[in-house]
Amino acid sequence: MSNQYQKSEEKLAHLSPEQYHVTQERGTEPPFRNEFWNHKEAGIYVDVVSGEPLFASTKKYDSGCGWPSFTAPLEPKNVVENSDRSLGTERTEVRSTNADSHLGHVFPDGPPEEGGLRYCINSAALRFVPYDDLDKEGYGDYKSLFDRSPSTKGESK
Repeated sequence: MSNQYQKSEEKLAHLSPEQYHVTQERGTEPPFRNEFWNHKEAGIYVDVVSGEPLFASTKKYDSGCGWPSFTAPLEPKNVVENSDRSLGTERTEVRSTNADSHLGHVFPDGPPEEGGLRYCINSAALRFVPYDDLDKEGYGDYKSLFDRSPSTKGESK
């Protein structure tokens, strides 16, 4: 799977200035003024550069921070954590494994019942693939994550 999701000059050329700044220059977009902070549709979030699967709506929650927050990665092998001391304090940066895109940071203040982690991710680093498009876009294996009952968190309808 890792050979399928790679960074290339062609893919980087298609990024918006904000997407490039966030993913390639370790930027951060403004809170509450980004595409996915309050997004609730069922589906998965993939790396905007490579398309590698990163997070699922079933693990997304409202942390109140103004950025999309997740309790766990969809594919742990597609997420790398690095020490980040850029603001004079210890944080843990989150990057995509194959494209090496900066995604955001992970903090130990997430819901305890979900493992206690909060993956605070920049919308500009993500592309959303709705449940109904998973097969068409080559992510059909992830459809099994979504129970289609009305009580399901992250439902599509």
